[in-house]
Amino acid sequence: MSDRLLTLIRERALLFGERDFKLASGGRSNFFFDMKNLSFDPEGANLIADAIIELLRDEEVDFIGGLESGAIPIVAAVSLKSWLAGKPIPGFFVRKTTKERGTDKLVEGPLLRGSKVIIIDDVTTSGESVLRAVREVRRLGCAVDKVITVVDRLEGASENLKEEGITLIPLYTRDDFSLERDELGESL
Repeated sequence: MSDRLLTLIRERALLFGERDFKLASGGRSNFFFDMKNLSFDPEGANLIADAIIELLRDEEVDFIGGLESGAIPIVAAVSLKSWLAGKPIPGFFVRKTTKERGTDKLVEGPLLRGSKVIIIDDVTTSGESVLRAVREVRRLGCAVDKVITVVDRLEGASENLKEEGITLIPLYTRDDFSLERDELGESL
């Protein structure tokens, strides 16, 4: 992976606080990866997309997508870069709840039944959030066996996804940031 991307995550996305941050998993931590600081930044989005495109190079994949809102800018950047690389991969996203207007769909975008899908996530903790996207896409008749995440916090996502027949592929893990669990006083 890119040394520059690792540096940018450390400098712009890794936050520490005296108070605990509440995580999507329901847990609390005194550090937080705010990946939107990078995924909406031109350089950060480009580096994330390049790293994911490299992982997708030899994959047979029809669509990429993920859960709102963390995955949306990443999926858009990867989809665009895939077109520029000559292997276009359309994207989509999964809503947490349906809109009360319009099409009333949970999945937004051109996803087709029976497609081979790889789910993208910004940060995984327990994997429960990304599993919502996986289950909705599978409910639509699509095959999902891989999730790519920018950062895996190493708090059970890999194991929980494996129980669903899914391989988690992180660009980085918390260990790449020299974060020691005991030193952080983290409540898992």
